[in-house]
Amino acid sequence: MCGIVGYIGYREAWPVIIKGLKRLEYRGYDSAGIAIAGDNGQYIYKKAGKVAALEDFAAKLDQSGNAGMGHTRWATHGEPSDRNAHPHLSNNGALAIIHNGIIENYAILKEELLERNHQFESDTDTEILIHLIEEIQQIEHLELDRAVQLALQRVSGAYAIVIMDRNAPDCLIAARKGSPLVIGVGVEEYFIASDATPIVEYTKNVIYLNDNEIALIRPHSLLIKHQDDVIQTPMIQELELKLELLEKAGFDHFMLKEIFEQSRTVRDCMRGRIYPETGEVRLGGIKAFAKKLENIDRIIIVACGTSWHAGLVGEYLIEEYARIRVEVEYASEFRYRNPIITEKDVVIAISQSGETADTIAAIELAKTRGATILGICNVIGASIPRLTHAGVYTHAGPEIGVASTKAFTAQVTALTLIAFYMAQHKGTLTTSKLIELLTELDAIPGKIQETLKSSQLIKQVAENMKDASNCLFLGRGSDFPVALEGALKLKEISYIHAEGYPAAEMKHGPIALIDADMPVVFIATKNSSYEKVISNIQEVKARKGQVIAIVTQGDTEVKKMADYCIEIPGTNEAFLPLLATIPLQLLSYYIAVMRNCDVDQPRNLAKSVTVE
Repeated sequence: MCGIVGYIGYREAWPVIIKGLKRLEYRGYDSAGIAIAGDNGQYIYKKAGKVAALEDFAAKLDQSGNAGMGHTRWATHGEPSDRNAHPHLSNNGALAIIHNGIIENYAILKEELLERNHQFESDTDTEILIHLIEEIQQIEHLELDRAVQLALQRVSGAYAIVIMDRNAPDCLIAARKGSPLVIGVGVEEYFIASDATPIVEYTKNVIYLNDNEIALIRPHSLLIKHQDDVIQTPMIQELELKLELLEKAGFDHFMLKEIFEQSRTVRDCMRGRIYPETGEVRLGGIKAFAKKLENIDRIIIVACGTSWHAGLVGEYLIEEYARIRVEVEYASEFRYRNPIITEKDVVIAISQSGETADTIAAIELAKTRGATILGICNVIGASIPRLTHAGVYTHAGPEIGVASTKAFTAQVTALTLIAFYMAQHKGTLTTSKLIELLTELDAIPGKIQETLKSSQLIKQVAENMKDASNCLFLGRGSDFPVALEGALKLKEISYIHAEGYPAAEMKHGPIALIDADMPVVFIATKNSSYEKVISNIQEVKARKGQVIAIVTQGDTEVKKMADYCIEIPGTNEAFLPLLATIPLQLLSYYIAVMRNCDVDQPRNLAKSVTVE
């Protein structure tokens, strides 16, 4: 959601913060602002719109100073506007704050403050918090860090905050609960950010703040305390992130680059984990729980969005090969009912960023019921890997495009490995069958590369579909989650209304929508449901619907009926989702480009949903 960048040290802060905010643009935002502690006081510049608009606005204004903080806002309380952009000031204007999260009890706090003659300039929950901090500091005659501690004890909700004091320009105060915050450790300088992307250019050494921790950051010192005032000893970690992975590398958009990276990222996810010659899967991250996995009653997969679709593919794989009952839950719904969870259950939490608020809440609920929690995550050091008992990193590298592509195929790959790992330990697959499956899985990166060669044909299909108002995506078996993911990609970046359904469900309602203006995308690969899907295609053609089909190379039956066929290489049914997804990603991408949409930063969306 919102992006946070802070700097204190010997450099000019403005260039560091501006560049950092640009690195965080992929998170999604509607306004931006910066506060600088300069020689002549505290300067605050903020503007609705892109970071470039803020940069233009402040181009001829004083930007000098060696400490500062910046923010990109994704609106929750109050519409996108200059006055609702961060930073926000306290009642007397001395304190400034930037904030990622939601203060759930802000209305009650605001009412109390209004009764004590506080005046507010914005509609945000964030401004309430900085007024509360100032009031506590003044009434109790406290140091600012102690006032922050006491104020946060009165707050319900999630937050990552950075605070500056006009009267103490050599110190930044940062705190977090439920929203991510990273501190970069340099030589006589420190960096603060929502994630590591703005930091990696300057230092590889980082500290991930934990919930309920407060950091006092000065150019020559760092002190981290818990909210109960106990001083913490931080663990400094070394970033594996490479700066070149944050660039477009000659592609027009990050999304296109990330689609074309999938041959490598799927290979990286498998690297050192599969041994086709012996039929063995090794997952060091969950090795300690191998015995537990042999004797569990059930697996519950919790995730949101694209990760939920990956979880649905995982359900097919785990039940088919490991013969364990699987349920796939929206994390956002899971926590708001009273789910039956026992110590015999394993919960697999999936999140690209490792910071998805609803997934974290689901993990915390499951832990209180005694379940074993495994994580599938892309970002090393994120909250979810630290909360789970064990897990598997996907090693997809940074994903900058808001619409997830390579993270999805990496998550499906990780779930495939987990399914085979459990089958191996439970004895539900023979060694010879594992050798066969792993040999084919080892060939998938090459087949992804081959699938990407259809991009010119997909462009032609996109040209035909670009003016559609609605679209259906249909598939059966493990191709059904692929249909859901294809529909999500199209609506996310092209703003065309699209829905995914199991192909057999078309007759239970969606068929009423089909006419000559309705494109219908079928995932019609040669799997166990192939003949049934052909019948569904005939039903659509009988109603003059436009059929775009993803088919297995050499298919002749579907080609007789479909308006367009996009081929993918043949493979075992278990791995079809990894290939069938690729053309749908490209189709959505080209349609969005043709409609002049902002592909990498689609409206209203955020890369990492860190608030409920």
